[in-house]
Amino acid sequence: MSDYKIKLEVFEGPLALLMHLIEKSQIDIYNIPIATVTKQYLDYLKAMEDFNIEIASEFLVMAATLLQIKSRMLLPRPVIDEITDEVVDPRQELVERLIEYRKFKQFAETLDQLNNERSKYFFRIPQEFAKQFPLPEGLCLDDLLKAFAALWESAAPEFALIAPEEISVKDKMHDIITLLRNNNGSMDFSKTIIRTGSRSEFIAAFLALLELVRLRRIVIHQEKQFTSIRLSLKE
Repeated sequence: MSDYKIKLEVFEGPLALLMHLIEKSQIDIYNIPIATVTKQYLDYLKAMEDFNIEIASEFLVMAATLLQIKSRMLLPRPVIDEITDEVVDPRQELVERLIEYRKFKQFAETLDQLNNERSKYFFRIPQEFAKQFPLPEGLCLDDLLKAFAALWESAAPEFALIAPEEISVKDKMHDIITLLRNNNGSMDFSKTIIRTGSRSEFIAAFLALLELVRLRRIVIHQEKQFTSIRLSLKE
């Protein structure tokens, strides 16, 4: 095996340094040549001392652990487990710690990669905008109100009894659509009053007109001021 050339780097802890030495030398983690790894580890600590870099206590503890494992492996007789009566590999505990460290390291690298990918995207909370229904061109709300008032005053008597059976807005919407279809899709607004001519029908017709415009079912237009308002079916 070629000699390992020390390159001073910064490691988060002793396990990171050990894993670096093992991967750099392409060593089988399940069969660590403890003498070689221990020498490389101590050489690295010596280089840190030469550069006047403070060595953390956990690095020194790991160095002592490696030396202890090395000394146990040099014993003439193998270590026997008192419970199982099996030969104990002095490196087993270190191997398990390294395997666990490698799992967390790989998981951390995956999380870091996902974080880098997600950092390329920006999200914004959905915004709510108020609904706006623009009136047809050439016509404003005042014109509609004036036309409605004119129809009201011209057709309704000064004193009139309210019909006991009121006409709903839904009924007038149906009336307007039906009348438009029967009149080639276009007619005057005044021709929508076809039932009782009562004030309730005027109100229902006006509200039905506004609702149909909101639903974009019809189009209303006026050629010029004071002329009749015409309705067109939008289909």
